[in-house]
Amino acid sequence: MEITFYGHASLSLAIENTTVLVDPFITGNPNAKAIDITTLKADYILLTHAHQDHILDVEAIAKRTGATIVSNYEIATYYEQKGFKAHPMNHGGKWNFDFGTVKYVNAIHTSSFPDGTYGGQPGGFVISAQNKSVYIAGDTALTYDMKLIPLEYDLNLAILPIGDNFTMGVEDAVLASDFVQCDKVLGYHFDTFGYIEISHEDAITKFNAKGKTLSLLAIGESITV
Repeated sequence: MEITFYGHASLSLAIENTTVLVDPFITGNPNAKAIDITTLKADYILLTHAHQDHILDVEAIAKRTGATIVSNYEIATYYEQKGFKAHPMNHGGKWNFDFGTVKYVNAIHTSSFPDGTYGGQPGGFVISAQNKSVYIAGDTALTYDMKLIPLEYDLNLAILPIGDNFTMGVEDAVLASDFVQCDKVLGYHFDTFGYIEISHEDAITKFNAKGKTLSLLAIGESITV
């Protein structure tokens, strides 16, 4: 499983011959100008919630690729009504897709579309494929619900927001990695705008001090799980 970071909370997971895109917000991110969304592959688009900085490029990419949009019931219905293919989920539910299994898990945040439409309750995803499991937290505060995840999954990677202000900061993300029992963390949702700018060195040091590894990828950079 290869994971590519496209800035902010945008990710791509290459799982054999399937590409899973997560929360595509690229054209609105000045740090991601080098990424051309017309070249991105997507068989599925997973959305954690409906805020613009997570759904901005969904329609352009889904229209071109024919990708299936996977999210909570309200978000899936919103896009179905626009003519897109969608698969609705809700908290605690999982589904066996052709690339692997996806479970929709709790997150503490808000969720509404830019036009004011209700975006359901926010969530995260646990993706299991190729004998690997990856937790994508979405935008969330630290929550005890994270402790439920290792009861079912032995995670290989936890992808956690670390920018603070709108989500967990670095200190809470360290605790979150304890809760999910995963010492290998990919940080995201940082540096896009002033409220969430961080010190990379300080963040890495705080994880290292607890015997954990924090990866902060450059936009367009990939890691293999």
